[in-house]
Amino acid sequence: MDTARVPPWGQRHGSQLRSSLAGEQLPRHKCRNQQSCPENHFAFKIISGAANVVGPSICFDDMVLMSSVKNNVGRGLNIALVNGTSGQFLKADTFDTYSGDINKLYTFLQEIKHGTIVLMASYDDAATKMNDKVRAYLTELGSSHANNLGFRDNWVFLGAKGLKKKSPFEQHIKNDKDTNKYDGWPELLEMEGCAPRKMD
Repeated sequence: MDTARVPPWGQRHGSQLRSSLAGEQLPRHKCRNQQSCPENHFAFKIISGAANVVGPSICFDDMVLMSSVKNNVGRGLNIALVNGTSGQFLKADTFDTYSGDINKLYTFLQEIKHGTIVLMASYDDAATKMNDKVRAYLTELGSSHANNLGFRDNWVFLGAKGLKKKSPFEQHIKNDKDTNKYDGWPELLEMEGCAPRKMD
């Protein structure tokens, strides 16, 4: 066998090695997602809280909107609103659905304008104070799991005001002492994807 034809390891992989040593990095996708999004889509990543220890985070179009580092997350439901056409961040708020006033959340949901993308992440407990009115509003935003949310369940969701069908972007895990990862809490949820821009 002619060994001269088989390139030694260094030649074949040397260019990759040199580029990484030179500080060139592999392409980084928005929100550090696994892949990039097609045109007219926004990259997003939503991570629920872990037990009552690590807060949730919400990233949209490569901007971290809510996180423990930004110090704008809290127990209950963490919600960020984004303009569905421009992708512009509108506002974010946190609602204590364990011991807070549920009417604050209801008012917030009522004021969401048509065409707004809504990103939500649970932390600690998102369901104790949740009533039928709030659950109905969340369902209207495209949620399939709002009616089943229970004590200390983990939930991440991306929906929109004016959505005609159920959102494909939702994950829910029940609090179950037999399967919980943490003592008294299920494991955290991490969801990433590409949300379509509102075109009309």
